[in-house]
Amino acid sequence: MDMQLLCEKFERMGVRVKVASDPRVDRIKIDIGHDRKGEFFDLKVSDPRHLAVNAIDLRPRDRHLLLSVRDEDGSGLPAGPSRKFLCGHDERAWFVAAVPEARGASNVREAMEALKPAAVRWAQEQARVRFEDRFRRKNRGFVRQGEWFFVPVPGAYVAPGEILRNEPLVRTGGKPHRVEFLARTGGELVYVDAQNRAITESQYKRLVGSRPHLAGRYHPQRRNMAVLCKGRVSHPDHQTILLRDWHAVYMNTENQSQAMRFVSFID
Repeated sequence: MDMQLLCEKFERMGVRVKVASDPRVDRIKIDIGHDRKGEFFDLKVSDPRHLAVNAIDLRPRDRHLLLSVRDEDGSGLPAGPSRKFLCGHDERAWFVAAVPEARGASNVREAMEALKPAAVRWAQEQARVRFEDRFRRKNRGFVRQGEWFFVPVPGAYVAPGEILRNEPLVRTGGKPHRVEFLARTGGELVYVDAQNRAITESQYKRLVGSRPHLAGRYHPQRRNMAVLCKGRVSHPDHQTILLRDWHAVYMNTENQSQAMRFVSFID
């Protein structure tokens, strides 16, 4: 690991990086730290001698870089698959996001595309969004706020009784994005027990048909529901956006990355 070169690239992006050895971590742990001088990227590595950490693409103007992390054997030659992390600044704060391995990425823009759900990539194709506009937070195909994408749904109708007000959009452990108007539609009916184990409707019917005393242990829920929202969407780390019509909601694909377990940062 070339510490000097790594620090120089982060500094060119406009932020400090601190790297420390910590045998308690599994390979690497990446977070955003804070001290008297402000925010910095906090990298803790289990063994710097056997871990190759490189900034393989840097976009100083956009304040983004792509970090590659790979195990090395004793000879110093790459021994394992690389994990990619998009590091950068988004509106008001620095962030790090694990890039899904399935799509691959060798530069910042490929990493940004890999973090878009399939529905968002399809929407930008249908809207014929120009290449240079696909990396903006707002274009004809979608609006983005942090890890959430909003895709317009022309002609969508939601019955007034189905509209929820001031609802949170939140991933586990994160700060909620607050939505002015939200509705959940469709999805699959399932039955869930106290341990949050779900069974399908047909499985539930067979179960209670043979063992009716178990019916009270399950309650109905809907999973994989479509989420629509409009109005103002706010978050303390992002500018409030205004969606004048109904938009479908999608979260980025970071949760599809195996490398996500190495990231401590949560927006």
